[in-house]
Order: sequence, then structure tokens, then C-alpha cells
Amino acid sequence: MPYDQDIAVSIQSVCVYCGSSSRVEEFHKQTAKEVGTALAAHKMRVIYGGGHVGLMGLLADSALAAGGEVVGIIPEHISSREIQHKNLTELLVVDSMHTRKSLMVEHADAFVILPGGFGTLDETFEILTWRQLGLHNKPIIIYNQNGFWNPLLALIDHVVATGFAPKDNQRLFRVATNIDELFAALAVPTGPTMDPATKWF
Repeated sequence: MPYDQDIAVSIQSVCVYCGSSSRVEEFHKQTAKEVGTALAAHKMRVIYGGGHVGLMGLLADSALAAGGEVVGIIPEHISSREIQHKNLTELLVVDSMHTRKSLMVEHADAFVILPGGFGTLDETFEILTWRQLGLHNKPIIIYNQNGFWNPLLALIDHVVATGFAPKDNQRLFRVATNIDELFAALAVPTGPTMDPATKWF
């Protein structure tokens, strides 16, 4: 196992945002498997969207296969389509997407963002905004293996450069490009809670 088992972290549960599509390149699938396995190896519980398809399913299956705990949180309207994973440590079926996202935040000590689509982008910007507004002070890691999130990071730089967000907003998250960087980022305490008043100039 190429991961440092002795990283001293206080994080017990990690919420992973990622895509539900299977029509993606193989290295994205391998990334999800690697992250799931590594989180389990570090005794970190995986919190995710509860599906069995796409990167979501691969993440959960890999963590479970490595002996980890996986908690899925899925809205009833998606669960009723039989998209939910049936072999999780725990599956919470909730009434709405809003409840799902709120519970994912409540259950997690940190957030890792893997490749994904519109849903992943929605979750990413919501969790960043909540931290900006002082609603939480948990680590947020954008996992940028193979440069998938380069356009997103460039967009954030552009938003800051054009004055629509303060430069301090770039401290709301960290970027990792491999497993070692991911766990190093998780091991670093977050800075002081941002003052929501600084959102407005």
C-alpha cells in the first residue's frame, strides 16, 4: 500500500462529491477507486450520494472492499429508480436534494471533490459558499488529478481577478493532484473562520 498510514489527522468522515456517469475515461474510474481505497486505509468513513453508478459506485465499492465504512445519502426520487447502492454500511433515504446536501455536510469532517458534472459543480460551489459565509470551517480539497479541474481553477482565478470575489476566497479550498497531496492537504488544519463581512467590499 503506497499510502502513509501514520498521517495524524482528526478527520473521521470525508464527504466525496463525484460524478454518476460511467461514460468517462478509464483514468477517472481509477481515480475514484484509488480514493475510496485510500480513505478506507486511513480509517476515514466515506460520505457520498448513495448511488451505485459511475464514479460514485466505484468509490463506494472500493472503500467497502478495503474494509471501510460508507454512508450514502440519497433522495427518495432517485432511490425509487433503483439507482441506490444496496450494500453500504448505512443508506439514508431523504425527502429532497436540499436535505441530502445538508446531511452530507452534517456527517462530514472534510470534503473531497473528484471529477463530475453539473451536480458535482453545484455541490462544490455550495460548500465553498457555505464556508465563505462562515457556516462551516471544514477542509475542502479539489482533487485535480490529470488536470481535470484546471478550467474550474482558471474560472475561479478569473472571478477573483475581475473583482467579483476577494482574493482570500482562494484560501477556501486546497488543490491536490495525487493521493499523497490529498492526505497532506487533509492533515493541515484549516485557517481561522472567514468573516462573512469580508464577502462584501
